[in-house]
Amino acid sequence: MSEQPDVRELALAIDIGGTKMAVGLVDRSGTLIDRESVRTDRDKRANDLFESLGALIVRQIQRGVERHGSRIVVVGIGSAGPIEPNCASVSPINIPAWQRFPLHEAVTDVVRQAVGSPVPVFGDLDAKAFALAEGWLGAARGVSNFIGMVVSTGIGGGIVVDGELLDGATGNAGHIGHVIVDPEGHRCGCGARGCLEAEASGTAIESITGRPPTEPSYETMQRTGRLVGLAVASTCNLFDLKLAVVGGSVALGFGPTFFAAAQEVLDRECQLSFTRGARIVPARLGDQGPLVGASAIGWRGLNRRS
Repeated sequence: MSEQPDVRELALAIDIGGTKMAVGLVDRSGTLIDRESVRTDRDKRANDLFESLGALIVRQIQRGVERHGSRIVVVGIGSAGPIEPNCASVSPINIPAWQRFPLHEAVTDVVRQAVGSPVPVFGDLDAKAFALAEGWLGAARGVSNFIGMVVSTGIGGGIVVDGELLDGATGNAGHIGHVIVDPEGHRCGCGARGCLEAEASGTAIESITGRPPTEPSYETMQRTGRLVGLAVASTCNLFDLKLAVVGGSVALGFGPTFFAAAQEVLDRECQLSFTRGARIVPARLGDQGPLVGASAIGWRGLNRRS
């Protein structure tokens, strides 16, 4: 009697942002083999918004079985924050309907029903997931100390020191979007004034300029790059880093103008012997990064458990 071939094991990856929510299937090598996304409808109530996400989760689990002959062995979540550890609850600033929303429990229940048995679920900040992805397969591969950050609808970051992703007391370490870059600046959604997120995120750019970030002026691209450069320079000086990997629709959409302006600030402000020569570079994984990162959260959790 011939042996049955091994069933491919996959992580169900979930990425939750202020603009869209995405769910995909990622194997142990980091290959994204399937995905779907839906717009984050901020006008929906909390449970209705989760229903949209839950439908994506169920469809991706079904496609994993029917199209790819695979089974889900772990779930990884990367969510905008703040979060409580392991995404026990999430309160994304750009998703007002979700205040202390019990995301871990909600995802666990949907996955259990769809799979027919319990599946371990691990969650973390989306920007920390992004940093894991870029360190695993992207522009920071082989680098033990760096910051990965996303400049998009909001701004977040994940800091890797000595090869370990910093968590902090509540899992929220790396919130570079709330570094103050202009003390007299605009009020941030967090309540402070002059946060990087209040000055350089896609939401802030549209509010300040009256134009969507997809239609920036040259001055807007330069200003955004300079402000991000200020926050990155402070982070490099604080944590002894020489590399920042930046993704997100705003940063990558603004392209060379953004990165040149940010690098100019780093060259000027990183004057300590251990940060001189610090670089800021584009993310390498593109639009696959968030889901690959979410899967990395899952695979990391599974490895730690074993």
